[in-house]
Amino acid sequence: MAKKIDGYLKLQVPAGSATPSPPIGPALGQRGLNIMEFCKAFNAKTQDVEKGAPCPTIITYYSDKSFTFEVKTAPASFFIKKAAKIKSGSATAGRGTVASVTKAQVREIAEAKMKDLNANDIEAAMLMIEGSARSMGVEVTE
Repeated sequence: MAKKIDGYLKLQVPAGSATPSPPIGPALGQRGLNIMEFCKAFNAKTQDVEKGAPCPTIITYYSDKSFTFEVKTAPASFFIKKAAKIKSGSATAGRGTVASVTKAQVREIAEAKMKDLNANDIEAAMLMIEGSARSMGVEVTE
């Protein structure tokens, strides 16, 4: 018999550094889930991802207090900021640019994010990444 799903929990956790401190501890604790078990499993699953990269995580928890989780790739903005070597996007996006990225860098980001994007091919994924870059004030060059 299948387990009864009690709910879903979405967290953004830095890769390889899940700890029982907030926000993870309280979010899992109030649902009666084993915090240390999640931290150990998450850190093991993200050990080959760049340390500190934000990983959107969807935790499915069941009525018997067990859980499963799925780790997504880091947000496109993380990759764009890393490629453009900037700390944050433009405060006035659309009116000025703070940096630029090349089409090759956009393709690299699109390939890394492809499994999480709603795109049929790499060109469509590149257009999505370019749109994210423009909204951050980052120019895409040839």
